[in-house]
Amino acid sequence: MKRFNILSSVTTLVLLVSFGCKKDAPELGDPPTEADAAFTYAEASRSKNIIEFTASNSDVIAVWDFGNGTQGTGSKATGIYPNKGTYTVVLTIFSRGGSAISTQDIVIENDDLSLLSSPIFDFLTGGLDNGGVKTWVIDSNLSGHFGVGPNPSGSAGNFPEYYEAGENEKAGGGMYDDKYTFSMDAFRFDMVTNGDVYINSAQAGNFNGSYEASVGDYTAPFDDQIGESWTVSTDGDTTITFSGSSFIGYYTGIHTYKVLAIGENELFLRYEDSEAPDLAWYIRLVPEGYDSGGGGGGGGGGGGGGTTDTIGYTLPIDFESSEPEFTAFGNSTVAYIDNPDTSGINPSSRVLETVHGDQTWAGLFVDLKGKFDFSTATNLEVKVWAPITGDFRIKIENSDNDEEFVEKDFTISTANEWVQISIDFSDANPDIYDLFVVFPGWDVANAGTFYLDDFEQN
Repeated sequence: MKRFNILSSVTTLVLLVSFGCKKDAPELGDPPTEADAAFTYAEASRSKNIIEFTASNSDVIAVWDFGNGTQGTGSKATGIYPNKGTYTVVLTIFSRGGSAISTQDIVIENDDLSLLSSPIFDFLTGGLDNGGVKTWVIDSNLSGHFGVGPNPSGSAGNFPEYYEAGENEKAGGGMYDDKYTFSMDAFRFDMVTNGDVYINSAQAGNFNGSYEASVGDYTAPFDDQIGESWTVSTDGDTTITFSGSSFIGYYTGIHTYKVLAIGENELFLRYEDSEAPDLAWYIRLVPEGYDSGGGGGGGGGGGGGGTTDTIGYTLPIDFESSEPEFTAFGNSTVAYIDNPDTSGINPSSRVLETVHGDQTWAGLFVDLKGKFDFSTATNLEVKVWAPITGDFRIKIENSDNDEEFVEKDFTISTANEWVQISIDFSDANPDIYDLFVVFPGWDVANAGTFYLDDFEQN
């Protein structure tokens, strides 16, 4: 199937609308003019290298080319410019009367490479220190890697409560052998399809040669989408938008995805359905070759498996000379930074930083090489710098059976300084649990930024 360019023709407008635009173009009558495509822009308050664009006419379909290799849609859009230079921004508007284009040059006076070193950029691309290129695949061998729930989310939160796919359940549908590569260089995005993709049945008419898949819905021939772009927005929800025809996983007519969880080895996304707005879809990805414990993904039409064993660690864990692999959930983040407060009980130079997600149960965990033995050392401990007082929960869990766990709370009574948490687990059965799970700011959504250090058993 030939890849189309949304800026090339009015014919593309029809495709663009059918591929996920929720708002019909208004009846404007005469073709729009360049004046109808006028726009303004201003620096964002958080950085002079983040530019917020506004189309003067909000009653048209607006498509932006930010001049930096990325694109956007909507009457309001945001461009990110880590490097200084002059960029030509192109706004194309579409109405039933036709299309019109206007351009403006914007000048970025200084580099702001911090825009490329935020946790989400580092996780998506591996970070500048690792070449700035990273490939992700569907975690097909892990139950729950794909599913659907209500939109808006129900009482279960952002969770596929209607349906969760079992391991490799959609093998042969066309998405398990797809690969998604994020690059820092011009925010390039490559979608490698190996010839076909998995699509919602309502989208079948938009793909030439689509056919009913043996696992339900449709499979469609689809070329690799190479040299597209990705854009991150952190205004409100953190979202990733892909340009052109590129997308992630199971296609529902949508190119923008909400980031529910992201870490070095996890990307969990939620996205809507252009034909069924009361549904929300979920997809979980891992880096190519990584074994999440479910086996990883990206292994051909049969779903495949990863080639690397799950990494395990032994206690104590600190962050002085290494960055142990913690996985965040509930929209939390994980980063390793210089200790922002070396006073009090923790003079360590490096610590883990986690920004609490918007779920009350947000937190993070680490895999251990062996099972906990509480016959002699009965307490689990961690140092925490908390922005608020309240409960901090520690949970130990069996990685082979998530119904086997023990969880206990510690009350933090002093905020904004390092506190030693120590909880007695002497009543826990030995040789069962090998996950160390923590919930900073337990039972509070968006609880703030926490710093953690020195995970120990004493």
